[in-house]
Amino acid sequence: DKDKQLKRKVSDSEPFSALAFKVQNDKHVGKLVYIRIYSGVLQKGSYVYNTTKDKRERVSRILQMHANQREARQAVFAGDIAAAVGLNHTLTGDTLSDIDERILLESIEFSEPVVSISVKPKTRSDQDKLSKALANFSAEDPTFKAFTDKETSETILSGMGELHLDIIVSRLKEEFKVEVEVGEPKVAYRETVSGQAKEEYKHVKQTGGRGQYAHVVFNLSANEKGKGFKFINSIKGGAIPSGFIPAVEKGVREVLAEGVYAGYPVVDVILELVDGSFHEVDSSEMAFRIASRHCFRNAFGNSGPVLLEPIMDLEVITPEDYVSNVVSYISSKRGNILGIDPKGKQKIIKSETPLAEMFGYVSDLRSLTNGRANCSMQLKKYAPAPAKETEKIVKAASEKKKDRD
Repeated sequence: DKDKQLKRKVSDSEPFSALAFKVQNDKHVGKLVYIRIYSGVLQKGSYVYNTTKDKRERVSRILQMHANQREARQAVFAGDIAAAVGLNHTLTGDTLSDIDERILLESIEFSEPVVSISVKPKTRSDQDKLSKALANFSAEDPTFKAFTDKETSETILSGMGELHLDIIVSRLKEEFKVEVEVGEPKVAYRETVSGQAKEEYKHVKQTGGRGQYAHVVFNLSANEKGKGFKFINSIKGGAIPSGFIPAVEKGVREVLAEGVYAGYPVVDVILELVDGSFHEVDSSEMAFRIASRHCFRNAFGNSGPVLLEPIMDLEVITPEDYVSNVVSYISSKRGNILGIDPKGKQKIIKSETPLAEMFGYVSDLRSLTNGRANCSMQLKKYAPAPAKETEKIVKAASEKKKDRD
């Protein structure tokens, strides 16, 4: 809270500090929080401070983990890795510190999920077990997200790739005994704008009794890549009372999550509320939320909407004999070869590839190299999708919406 850089020596005599780097639910002891001690000593039964969450925690037990064997410890010291029991508020990336000598360590950065699947429980009893299992997975793994699609009522699981989600589904069946029907994997696209537009919308509804009135004027423009959403309130002279401004922003954020162009989240835009008007009797927070939703949708459509697709860093290590096969395969998937480096008798092929083209890539590459290639893929950036791909996705989203309506 003081925005001041501190230094701690890796020493038992320093104040306690540690980083939680993994959370796991153990059927025997409950929630295990794996921590790395950077300084000081942690005693069993002592109180510590979760600086990230601003919460006091009590460490009821300390365990040294040896694969699936657990060894109880009375204390752990600087440099040790251990699992703590009793930390109710602590999640992956949180800092634990001495209550009187607080410090906030650099947290872990997690990529956004890029692949999603839908799951449907087979029975009513499976539904209850599914909710509990997904809550456990979300607490354990910050790169996993689960939510319910409001329009289709489907449960959507999002993760870092096919393998990640395959493991989640497998754990649902084996650990939690949940039987689910699994939908096809889908790419997590994003939406943004390339230009700017000024738009106004007036929401007027008069029925018996009190009516609804809200009027907003927006300037919408593109933000820098990776900067997310920025809301600017430029209202002057009380054109819209300050009490209604949060409702305007809330309405816009609802549309950001739902998407406008093809039903995917909107990112990297700047919205400026420049003008508007209100009615002393008929204006309400709900009216301004509705007006801002409609106004944002109209402004988005007039600002050069763009569909962004996830571009992945793909690295393939293969024997020299198969380099041409792998390069041809990557090129056929709209991939861009960045370089080919030697590694003993093998070659490391580095490339950028769109995720949409890479479903089943592990099996394909193994087949091309007679099982002798190793490969890894992770998110690098989001980039505009090709026009043909965009047209196909927007059309599919439009048809899906028609079917629902």
